This record gives sequence, structure tokens and C-alpha cells, in this order.
Amino acid sequence: MSEILSIPILVTAFGAMLIAGLLKVPIQYFIKKKLDWSLIFDTGGMPSSHSALITGAALSIGLFVGFDTPIFALAVALATIVTYDAAGVRRQAGIHAQRINMILAEVFSGHPISETQLKEVLGHTPFEVMAGVFTGLATALIVWLIWPK
Repeated sequence: MSEILSIPILVTAFGAMLIAGLLKVPIQYFIKKKLDWSLIFDTGGMPSSHSALITGAALSIGLFVGFDTPIFALAVALATIVTYDAAGVRRQAGIHAQRINMILAEVFSGHPISETQLKEVLGHTPFEVMAGVFTGLATALIVWLIWPK
């Protein structure tokens, strides 16, 4: 375990993900007045923990390894895919789940058949993704500033 904690890029990546997950709880409480600790490890919500993880890792690679390295280029490419997926594909899957749940509710209302609802919060709004990106960037900068060199 101590070997993992000695790698600043991993500390940054998972630290950013944890910070984003922890931020979801008070933000959701502020919006819905409901405390839900399960949001820390759940998909969707504000800010995007996936976006925070990958952008934190990418910037951390740039800061600790170099911005002119192939690994940084790969990290940026992965960050682009993850953030696009979070706001695009996964968001659309969540919208589809909402519509399917509405159809199921209409079809099965008043009937003894009970259908399990699909998970509707799969992706993120662009704002949630940007908040995750900024969380990751801030985490990477803080780790870089305090990490012994």
C-alpha cells in the first residue's frame, strides 16, 4: 500500500475522485434537502468523479512526468474520451432509462406486475463534467505543489 501512496499520479487521480464523490453529498443536500451518503460511490451527480479522476491524472502526468511526453498525450486523449462519454453517451443512456421507466409505469399501472426501474442517473450534464474537470485540475495542482520533489 505504501508503494501506491508514493506515486503522486495515483494519489492525485484517486484523491480527485474521492473529493468529487464527497462533494456530491453536500451539493445534493443543498439542492434536494436530502442527505444521501451513497452518492460518494454512485454514477452521475455533481461533480463528475470520472472527469475529476482522469483530468487529475492527466495534469498530474504533465506536471510530474512532462507535458512533452507520449504518456501525457495518451492521458489527454483518454480524458477527452471519458469526459465526452460522461456528458454524451452515458447522459443519453440516462435519458433513455427515464423514458423507458415512464413507459413501464404507464403500461403496468394498476397491474400486479412489478418491474424494476432502470437507473436514470448514468451520465452528467456538461456543467457537472466541467465541475469534475476543475476538481481534477485543482487536485493535481495541490498535490504537485505539496509533493516533495
